[in-house]
Amino acid sequence: MAILNKKSKVSDEVPTSSMADIAFLLLIFFLVTTVFPRDKGLPVVLPEQAEEVEVSQKNILHLIVQPNGVVDVKRGESEQIQQLRPDDIESLWRQEITANPLLIAAVKTHPDAPYRYMIDVLDGLQAAGAERISLQVLE
Repeated sequence: MAILNKKSKVSDEVPTSSMADIAFLLLIFFLVTTVFPRDKGLPVVLPEQAEEVEVSQKNILHLIVQPNGVVDVKRGESEQIQQLRPDDIESLWRQEITANPLLIAAVKTHPDAPYRYMIDVLDGLQAAGAERISLQVLE
Protein backbone atom coordinates (compact mmCIF):
# COMPACT_ATOMS: atom_id res chain seq x y z
CA MET A 1 0.00 0.00 0.00
CA ALA A 2 1.48 3.12 -1.13
CA ILE A 3 0.65 6.26 0.67
CA LEU A 4 0.92 9.31 -1.40
CA ASN A 5 1.94 12.37 0.41
CA LYS A 6 -0.12 15.12 -1.03
CA LYS A 7 1.17 18.52 -0.20
CA SER A 8 -1.46 21.14 -0.02
CA LYS A 9 -0.44 24.40 -1.54
CA VAL A 10 -1.08 27.36 0.67
CA SER A 11 -1.77 30.46 -1.33
CA ASP A 12 -0.34 33.76 -0.23
CA GLU A 13 -2.86 35.76 -2.25
CA VAL A 14 -5.94 37.50 -0.87
CA PRO A 15 -9.08 36.42 -2.69
CA THR A 16 -10.42 39.51 -4.45
CA SER A 17 -13.25 38.01 -6.42
CA SER A 18 -15.96 39.37 -4.10
CA MET A 19 -14.31 42.71 -3.23
CA ALA A 20 -16.22 44.58 -5.92
CA ASP A 21 -19.52 43.14 -4.67
CA ILE A 22 -18.76 44.20 -1.12
CA ALA A 23 -17.73 47.70 -2.24
CA PHE A 24 -20.96 48.19 -4.18
CA LEU A 25 -23.08 46.88 -1.31
CA LEU A 26 -21.40 49.31 1.09
CA LEU A 27 -21.86 52.15 -1.40
CA ILE A 28 -25.56 51.40 -1.79
CA PHE A 29 -25.98 51.07 1.98
CA PHE A 30 -24.45 54.49 2.67
CA LEU A 31 -26.39 56.16 -0.15
CA VAL A 32 -29.68 54.80 1.14
CA THR A 33 -29.09 55.58 4.82
CA THR A 34 -27.61 59.08 4.45
CA VAL A 35 -29.89 61.94 5.48
CA PHE A 36 -29.31 65.31 3.83
CA PRO A 37 -30.33 68.44 5.75
CA ARG A 38 -32.77 70.80 4.07
CA ASP A 39 -32.04 74.50 3.88
CA LYS A 40 -34.81 76.55 5.39
CA GLY A 41 -34.14 79.83 3.63
CA LEU A 42 -36.22 82.94 4.15
CA PRO A 43 -39.95 82.52 4.63
CA VAL A 44 -41.79 84.52 2.00
CA VAL A 45 -45.24 85.90 2.71
CA LEU A 46 -46.98 87.13 -0.41
CA PRO A 47 -50.14 89.23 -0.36
CA GLU A 48 -53.30 87.41 -1.41
CA GLN A 49 -54.32 90.16 -3.79
CA ALA A 50 -52.42 93.01 -5.34
CA GLU A 51 -52.62 96.09 -3.23
CA GLU A 52 -50.35 99.07 -2.90
CA VAL A 53 -49.52 100.45 0.48
CA GLU A 54 -47.87 103.80 0.92
CA VAL A 55 -44.80 103.59 3.14
CA SER A 56 -43.02 106.62 4.47
CA GLN A 57 -39.46 106.97 3.19
CA LYS A 58 -38.20 107.40 6.75
CA ASN A 59 -39.20 103.77 7.36
CA ILE A 60 -37.14 102.41 4.46
CA LEU A 61 -33.48 101.43 4.53
CA HIS A 62 -32.25 101.07 0.93
CA LEU A 63 -29.53 98.43 0.50
CA ILE A 64 -28.14 98.64 -3.04
CA VAL A 65 -25.93 95.68 -4.00
CA GLN A 66 -23.29 96.75 -6.53
CA PRO A 67 -21.47 94.46 -9.02
CA ASN A 68 -18.18 94.78 -7.09
CA GLY A 69 -19.78 93.43 -3.89
CA VAL A 70 -20.07 96.76 -2.09
CA VAL A 71 -23.45 97.57 -0.56
CA ASP A 72 -24.58 101.18 -0.78
CA VAL A 73 -26.78 102.06 2.20
CA LYS A 74 -29.22 104.95 1.85
CA ARG A 75 -31.58 105.90 4.66
CA GLY A 76 -34.99 107.05 3.45
CA GLU A 77 -34.91 110.26 1.42
CA SER A 78 -31.41 111.18 2.56
CA GLU A 79 -28.86 111.74 -0.19
CA GLN A 80 -26.01 110.40 1.93
CA ILE A 81 -24.73 107.00 0.86
CA GLN A 82 -22.72 104.78 3.15
CA GLN A 83 -20.73 101.94 1.60
CA LEU A 84 -20.44 98.66 3.49
CA ARG A 85 -19.38 95.07 2.94
CA PRO A 86 -22.16 92.45 2.99
CA ASP A 87 -20.71 91.10 6.27
CA ASP A 88 -21.51 94.40 8.03
CA ILE A 89 -25.24 94.34 7.19
CA GLU A 90 -26.20 92.37 10.31
CA SER A 91 -24.76 94.91 12.75
CA LEU A 92 -26.13 97.83 10.71
CA TRP A 93 -29.64 96.35 10.73
CA ARG A 94 -29.53 95.74 14.48
CA GLN A 95 -28.61 99.41 15.07
CA GLU A 96 -31.21 100.76 12.67
CA ILE A 97 -34.09 98.57 13.88
CA THR A 98 -33.57 99.67 17.49
CA ALA A 99 -33.87 103.29 16.37
CA ASN A 100 -36.93 102.65 14.17
CA PRO A 101 -38.96 99.43 14.79
CA LEU A 102 -41.08 100.05 11.65
CA LEU A 103 -38.04 99.83 9.36
CA ILE A 104 -38.24 97.94 6.06
CA ALA A 105 -35.11 96.69 4.26
CA ALA A 106 -35.34 97.43 0.53
CA VAL A 107 -32.68 95.23 -1.10
CA LYS A 108 -31.98 96.44 -4.62
CA THR A 109 -29.57 94.41 -6.71
CA HIS A 110 -27.71 95.69 -9.76
CA PRO A 111 -28.40 93.46 -12.80
CA ASP A 112 -24.66 92.79 -13.25
CA ALA A 113 -24.04 91.91 -9.58
CA PRO A 114 -23.25 88.25 -8.86
CA TYR A 115 -26.02 86.38 -7.11
CA ARG A 116 -23.83 85.54 -4.09
CA TYR A 117 -23.60 89.21 -3.03
CA MET A 118 -27.38 89.49 -2.77
CA ILE A 119 -27.48 86.20 -0.84
CA ASP A 120 -24.82 87.53 1.56
CA VAL A 121 -26.96 90.62 2.23
CA LEU A 122 -30.09 88.50 2.76
CA ASP A 123 -28.16 86.16 5.10
CA GLY A 124 -27.03 89.17 7.14
CA LEU A 125 -30.60 90.44 7.37
CA GLN A 126 -31.87 87.00 8.38
CA ALA A 127 -29.17 86.66 11.05
CA ALA A 128 -30.21 90.05 12.44
CA GLY A 129 -33.86 88.96 12.62
CA ALA A 130 -35.22 91.17 9.83
CA GLU A 131 -38.86 90.38 9.07
CA ARG A 132 -39.78 93.06 6.53
CA ILE A 133 -37.68 92.79 3.38
CA SER A 134 -38.45 94.09 -0.08
CA LEU A 135 -36.54 92.64 -3.06
CA GLN A 136 -36.09 94.74 -6.17
CA VAL A 137 -33.95 94.89 -9.28
CA LEU A 138 -32.04 98.13 -9.70
CA GLU A 139 -33.02 99.81 -12.95
